[in-house]
Amino acid sequence: MAGRTIVTMPGDGIGKTVLPEAIRVLEAVGFKADYIPGDIGWDFWCREGNALPDRTVKLLEQHKVGLFGAITSKPKDKAQAELDPALRGRGFQYFSPIVTMRQLFDLDVCVRPCKSFPGNPLNFIRSRGDGFEEPKVDAVIFRQNTEGLYCGVEWTNPPADVRKALETHKKMKAFANVPSEDMALSLRIFTRPACRRIVQAGFEHAKKHGYKSVTICEKPNVIRETSGMMEAEARKVAQEYPGIALWSTNIDAQMMWLTKNPEDYGVIVSGNMFGDIVSDGFAGLVGGLGFACSANIGREVAVFEPTHGSAPKYEKLSPSIVNPVAMILAAVMMLDHLGEKAMSERITAAVAKVVAKSRIRTYDMLRLAGGPDVFKSGAATTQQMTDAIIAEL
Repeated sequence: MAGRTIVTMPGDGIGKTVLPEAIRVLEAVGFKADYIPGDIGWDFWCREGNALPDRTVKLLEQHKVGLFGAITSKPKDKAQAELDPALRGRGFQYFSPIVTMRQLFDLDVCVRPCKSFPGNPLNFIRSRGDGFEEPKVDAVIFRQNTEGLYCGVEWTNPPADVRKALETHKKMKAFANVPSEDMALSLRIFTRPACRRIVQAGFEHAKKHGYKSVTICEKPNVIRETSGMMEAEARKVAQEYPGIALWSTNIDAQMMWLTKNPEDYGVIVSGNMFGDIVSDGFAGLVGGLGFACSANIGREVAVFEPTHGSAPKYEKLSPSIVNPVAMILAAVMMLDHLGEKAMSERITAAVAKVVAKSRIRTYDMLRLAGGPDVFKSGAATTQQMTDAIIAEL
């Protein structure tokens, strides 16, 4: 295996804690790489007015693969309040660096696997009338990553030409008497090529890994044009995969059904917002955000991350209490992307063994409220969890 270069972007809060743990595991399994740090996150917004500095963009352009930790994002007014006073009033606007990264590199295919590890006390359990059972959950959510409500086309107090254009639609009559300064608009934009690409990626994954169905999870009965386009493209793509069933669910009903019969679902495809929602829903069935990983894949660049936030209240705790598994599983996804299947399988098996043995559990696995006292109740530190995984390797 030739050595590779990975751009590491810890970001904010616990991202700085869990990313080094993933690198420890990568090194233990024998993955050879140079790790180049990339600046990203809230501190750089406050000091420079840019949470994703150009120097980090250039590193990703050059090396193509990134490991990302977590970021802190705040509403517009708080972002402006924390910006360096010397930069205020100069037109700087805060944008989520991970969303910017996705759009800049067209990381349009987001993959979020949600698979239960046997023995995880956080796994979903349901009543069956005469007792309880733990269904096996193995869902993979394919989220269109660059369009939809996250595309960033929005206004507060829309310009006159924007409002005039929108008023050509008859439904805008309901807002005719609302002053523009009292109006906020966010556009949900889908394009046919992007819909087709995310659906195609979902079907390819189902074919490669033996899933029997692909479910389009949208809301075409109400959001007729955008959700309708996704469904229409899915029907076309499905014809190329005769052995895989195409299902359709509405996002609201899906959130109910995922706690009723989650084992029935394999690959799920959604637009940006609904994909974000349904992936967090399924993650809640398999251990929560401490076990939830994600890949952002474009045609040239790919970035891998846990889906949890920066949890700044835990950053300064020493020893650290946070669960590193989601970040480690994100590194597993990176190995798969790079063709290192044997290594990725070894790490996944090691995580499964640690979970099954039940001797090492972080505070979230013990259902404890986070804080420095969790160790009194038997919680493992972040580093102890990593040590246990490495020992299984």
